[in-house]
Amino acid sequence: MWLEVAGRARMLFRLKQKLGAIGYDLPRFAWCLPRDWVRIRNRSETLDMAPDGTGAQCRWKWTSELHIAKVFASMGRRLLQRALHDWPIRLAEAQVDTGGEVQVSFVIGHRGLVRLPHLLATLGSIAAQKGAACECIVVEQSAIPEIQSSLPSWVRYVHTPLPQSDVPYCRSWTLNVGARLARGALLVFHDNDMLVPECYAAELWRRFKEGYEVINAKRFVFYLEEVETKRFFETAVLPPDASSEAVVQNLEAGGSVAMAKDAFFAIGGYDESFVGWGGEDNEFWERAHTRKLWSFGYLPIVHLWHTAQPRKTDPDNPTLRHYARLSSTAIEDRIAELNKRSFGQTERLSVDWPSPQAH
Repeated sequence: MWLEVAGRARMLFRLKQKLGAIGYDLPRFAWCLPRDWVRIRNRSETLDMAPDGTGAQCRWKWTSELHIAKVFASMGRRLLQRALHDWPIRLAEAQVDTGGEVQVSFVIGHRGLVRLPHLLATLGSIAAQKGAACECIVVEQSAIPEIQSSLPSWVRYVHTPLPQSDVPYCRSWTLNVGARLARGALLVFHDNDMLVPECYAAELWRRFKEGYEVINAKRFVFYLEEVETKRFFETAVLPPDASSEAVVQNLEAGGSVAMAKDAFFAIGGYDESFVGWGGEDNEFWERAHTRKLWSFGYLPIVHLWHTAQPRKTDPDNPTLRHYARLSSTAIEDRIAELNKRSFGQTERLSVDWPSPQAH
């Protein structure tokens, strides 16, 4: 009896969701999709448009899923198709020769073999960039090198050996190492599982030349479903009918963010006291707000499916607790403290690793 009651309750809830999405979200979605899809939003959210009319910033504190795509998967597919029509994603095996000039440096941290296919696909989308002279630095953080022989020849590879074999992944360390080696005036800190449009670097460079020091131009991140990601790995082509399990906005410094190299070092880089998953990008984003910021999204990014990182969203995650403690410290004090430290070294002379329990 209780199972029957629970089943009916779930059915009523889903029906209510669908009716609400049809009544409140669908009209706006249908109006914006062919005209200006970056204006699509959830009913409870407000958008601020960019000064030049290009891009939108969602006035919401955290990341959020697009509700209508969550209720009706077909809406997520239509939005992805529309976004990729304007900003296509393509893969290439090698970069166009720029004669040694570098404007934009992509920096990617990596560990392990499980996400190697994701990394190689991400590199393919970076190789296909047009309109800006790019390089890509992959920093492998591991006990022994594992991926170097699998990387394209145009990628700059760096290995940072672990001081102890059981040290959890420290994303901040990899990004600081890559930033110190980068030749471009604009750095793009990029995850190893995200495909970007072929104009991505050119658009970031354009904003940089307009005087912006921190640039977050991604509007929606489309999280492909597992089956769609496997299909992509088999064909190396994003299918026109690809569906996503979530369409996410307000990822801010997560996933991919650009910053002027001098501004990056001026605010202290990434905080390497974050060991494990979560929090380091939020803390970095707070310090990044002390620079001239562009945060009006208008570009799509496609995230390739993988199993979730353990404890990343767990409320008891020690790195998130560490972030909460740091957030109570004045931003200026955090920057001053970080600038006293020597970060991003390619080798550690001590096995003492910063603990998330203390700063």
